[in-house]
Amino acid sequence: VMLGIYPGWGGSVRLPPLVGAPAAMDMMLTGRGLRASQARAIGLVDKRVEQPVLLDAAMTLLQRGASRPIKQRFMGWATNIWPVRQILAPMMQKQVARKAPKAHYPAPYALINTWRSTGGSIDKRLKAEAKSVTKLGSTPTARNLIRVYFLQERLKGLGGKDHGIKNVHVIGAGVMGGDIAAWCALKGFEVSLQDREQKYIDPAMARAAKLFEKKVRDETKRAATTARLKSDVEGKHVADANLVIEAIYENPEAKKALYEQVEKTLPKDAILTTNTSSIPLTELRTDIDDPKRFAGLHYFNPVAMMPLVEIVRHDQMDPATAQRLAAFCRAIGKLPVPVAGSPGFLVNRILMPYMLESIRCLNEGIPGPVIDKTALKFGMPMGPIELADTVGLDVAAHVGKILSEFLGLPIPAGMEEKLSAGQRGRKDGQGFYTWEDGKAKKPEVPTDYKAPEDLEDRLILPLLNEAVACLHEGVVDDADLLDAGVIFGTGFAPFRGGPINHIRSEGADKLKARLEQLAARHGDRFKPRPGWDAV
Repeated sequence: VMLGIYPGWGGSVRLPPLVGAPAAMDMMLTGRGLRASQARAIGLVDKRVEQPVLLDAAMTLLQRGASRPIKQRFMGWATNIWPVRQILAPMMQKQVARKAPKAHYPAPYALINTWRSTGGSIDKRLKAEAKSVTKLGSTPTARNLIRVYFLQERLKGLGGKDHGIKNVHVIGAGVMGGDIAAWCALKGFEVSLQDREQKYIDPAMARAAKLFEKKVRDETKRAATTARLKSDVEGKHVADANLVIEAIYENPEAKKALYEQVEKTLPKDAILTTNTSSIPLTELRTDIDDPKRFAGLHYFNPVAMMPLVEIVRHDQMDPATAQRLAAFCRAIGKLPVPVAGSPGFLVNRILMPYMLESIRCLNEGIPGPVIDKTALKFGMPMGPIELADTVGLDVAAHVGKILSEFLGLPIPAGMEEKLSAGQRGRKDGQGFYTWEDGKAKKPEVPTDYKAPEDLEDRLILPLLNEAVACLHEGVVDDADLLDAGVIFGTGFAPFRGGPINHIRSEGADKLKARLEQLAARHGDRFKPRPGWDAV
């Protein structure tokens, strides 16, 4: 289902009677895996054994057979009879609709409809399944999701396995630094976390404990994971580090002063990296003794959920450094994408025009919920106004200031006033929206309100325009890496296959003409950037 189809070759026919329709449909509709214990409990597997006796146990099972418990057999029958299918199917469709609109992701709905409408002999059900899956396989959604799968595999293949990193030292115990440290410890690395005082490290250690409790169920293994993360106010562990990750506040001079101190005890073969989200690396590397082993390692927030890490290059970096960092990213379960060290790198640079235009639309009186709904309808995972509040208006304003100068885009009014009033978004309970219990309380929109016809274009086309510029300037090596980076870094509509793929599908000339229309109507910020003719 993650590829825009659903289990064929009899999979969707045999599974519901085997484990019961609710469990079977949950597996097929979500694509979630099961632990062996869960698979045994629902009757998906007959036995759990240790690896050395696996073949012998399978042979014994074949010879003796297995009888399923009466309860499992009953559930397999009762949940698949015609009346029950008619009751369960609408409930399943309603659940799916909350996360996957039918227009964007038809496969879950096709699975439910085929299961609901087809009973009788297994031959009849197999034919219905084959017809449905074959039809789905030729849809643009399936083609694009399959493409995204191969993009993901390409990112996984970057760098190989040899990273030579055992000890990681993180400097800066804020949200990003602390969460990066916790994630590295979770993935088996020895990690030391440094900040100016212990009081800045303690909240990060508390967040790490919550992460470990959630991710590591075995208490013995959890204790070992916790022991791998150490507090290090004085920075003594720099001398043992194979990798140092700097994650302090976005100030070039402060970062350069820190690097000078770190290099005094940093081992000669260790890599020094920065988690900066916007500062060009050519500016940061000026006073570093060995810039060949300096790079950007830009994570995204929240670290535990976002799969992408940008490996940020500069003109004096050794290619071997990039390879080691890519291998390290894979070792911690992240997808690396190599990018140039220009302001904003790839993801933030492409996202910023979209964010700025959404705030400009808000200032014009277009309701925030309407703006967000328009973006969601296109396929974005979250509306831009809600996203700004979630990221934090202080962070958005800081990155926006750096990038707006580089991109020539003015910062919309209203941001500074909210920051002066202490309204930074979700973390303060007030931003563009009011927040309660981590959820945005969006204002009601009058039922007769009609959004401007060009609202979607105003939001999405600046994003596509910047993607074209990034490709033209060589921020990434090719269009596939750009699409992969934006999908896994922003959640850009996966069913569209990425910004460049979407441009090619819709027609570059057609979208370029719409940008020119927007420029005539709303201003020069919509003028097509260089590179459209080569897409």
